[in-house]
Amino acid sequence: MQPDIRTHYLSSFMVQEWRDYKFVWNPDEYGGVTELYVPSEHIWLPDIVVYNNADGEYIITTMTKAILYYDGRVSWSPPAIFKTYCEINVRYFPFDKQECFMKFGSWTYDGFQWSQCRLAPPRDDPAPLMNTAPVTPHIYFNITLRRKTLFYTVNLIIPSVGLSYLSILVFYLPADSGEKVVLVISVLLSQTMFFLLISEIIPPTSLSVPLLGRYLLFTMFMVGASVLLTILVLNIHYRKPSTHRMAPWVRQFFIHMFPK
Repeated sequence: MQPDIRTHYLSSFMVQEWRDYKFVWNPDEYGGVTELYVPSEHIWLPDIVVYNNADGEYIITTMTKAILYYDGRVSWSPPAIFKTYCEINVRYFPFDKQECFMKFGSWTYDGFQWSQCRLAPPRDDPAPLMNTAPVTPHIYFNITLRRKTLFYTVNLIIPSVGLSYLSILVFYLPADSGEKVVLVISVLLSQTMFFLLISEIIPPTSLSVPLLGRYLLFTMFMVGASVLLTILVLNIHYRKPSTHRMAPWVRQFFIHMFPK
């Protein structure tokens, strides 16, 4: 199975068995032959299709041979690639779990053309049985997919968390080193690169925003604030009487009022 943006590709083969009494024979009359392999194009085939198909191809394209048994049983197992629609929730990416389903059923025959022998669990509500509208029986296959997280943890989560802690070192770096602004801007650019990388990996959906994306947006905001604070610190550090004049309110507060 290969998950895509909102579709899933399932490569499988569908085993179908039914009885066709036109193919009943006595093996003793035909040299002990109990089964035959015939082209499936020459016999009746059930029209079982995938109802939640996503590519418009409702038929099986590879027509393999069917097996005819002497008692009228027919077995046909064609290979097929099913492409179905599935809504993806990436809130907990890359620790997400997707639940999809595949709906199989007959395209022609409804519920009035077959008899139900057993029903488990028993039906308590008889209202649906009294409905005169044709009901088509379906089979649902629930599929649960869990993403493997090792690649994303090593290449995305750990580096992005480590970069966010590097922004703290900006305030421990001496202002005279001349590298405070270079360091904080490098961290900001690295965070932006990781955010763009995650936006390309995550399937585009508007159901929810991934928690990892929210974390990167928050850290980018904090690193951007640290850029402004670093510029303010450097501006105050390199101020001299020859380049800047003391503001009147600073002189009034720190020289005249605060010492008293």
